[in-house]
Amino acid sequence: MTMLALGLMSGTSLDGVDAALVVTDGVAVERLGPALTVPYEAPLREAIRGVLGGGGAVAPVERDLTLIHAQAVRRLLDENGLSPAEIDVIGFHGHTILHRPDAGETRQIGDGALLARETGIPVVNDFRSADVAAGGQGAPLVPVFHRAMAAGLDRPLAVVNLGGVGNVTWIGEDDRLLAFDTGPGNALIDDWIMAHTGRPMDADGALAGAGQVDQAALAAFSGHPYFGRMPPKSLDRDDFGEFSAALVAGRSPADGAATLTAFTARGVALAANYFPRPPLRWLVTGGGRHNPAIMTALTSELIGPVDAVESVDWDGDALEAQAFAFLAVRSLRGLPLTFPETTGGSGPSLGGRLHQPKS
Repeated sequence: MTMLALGLMSGTSLDGVDAALVVTDGVAVERLGPALTVPYEAPLREAIRGVLGGGGAVAPVERDLTLIHAQAVRRLLDENGLSPAEIDVIGFHGHTILHRPDAGETRQIGDGALLARETGIPVVNDFRSADVAAGGQGAPLVPVFHRAMAAGLDRPLAVVNLGGVGNVTWIGEDDRLLAFDTGPGNALIDDWIMAHTGRPMDADGALAGAGQVDQAALAAFSGHPYFGRMPPKSLDRDDFGEFSAALVAGRSPADGAATLTAFTARGVALAANYFPRPPLRWLVTGGGRHNPAIMTALTSELIGPVDAVESVDWDGDALEAQAFAFLAVRSLRGLPLTFPETTGGSGPSLGGRLHQPKS
């Protein structure tokens, strides 16, 4: 039985809320619907940044975050002539403020009950905690969706998502999955750009393109212990923050941006050491694919074609929101969201918590 599901994603890049519609039975993707992004205003972005790590006054930030998600839902429905009654479920990821799975901790803020009341639609949230409780990393969650989307594509295939953190899904010819976080994505670059220019990101990779990569810093980065750990494995947004900041300290804004961009690409290249077989192709999604400097660095570092996911008619700006629509339907149907090969849990893990509009 297919459902019309609406997915919501607030990623580690802190750029805004992505919302997307998907028709799915939680196994196959029947149809992808429209999508949109509601950017965060600077005060909310900074408020979220202020509670990363789980400190500060979380409750008011969680409420404001939930209400802007409700706004995104209403806009998506209004712009497409849909009513809440036509949507079967919302998949609400929330925003990760703490991710320490090795300590049994992961926390996503976002009030599922409030969102259900605000929208009048059933909401599934809390996708990660069951997997962490079963000994898994709780991330990445999207590999099972990547596999559904990749039906019909040549394999082995690697799908790289570059949000604030990078992650990869390797899909084998037999539908086997392997997935894990690769290292920094855009977060450290964004933080560097903000600190040195006051802008939120390196638009078009312009600053990195004007700089030189510090090869000694890149070599030191490549020796970080994380890259020697067997997957599955996952990262918090700031796990590489102090380490990387020390490596680029004192560099010019352009050279720092270029070197941090090289760090992102090198993390992806090192991930390939753990694949059962080399991928025939790399597909890149997330905000990082919009950065020509990152794409150039990936092309230099990786073996095989490197393309944005739009080359296979996927929408990289909507893909994670689409994934949470898909995962919400899997949750309702009692299908596993994660597997030992994707998060390292003890077995396939169910996940998600359902909130009814009148609960």
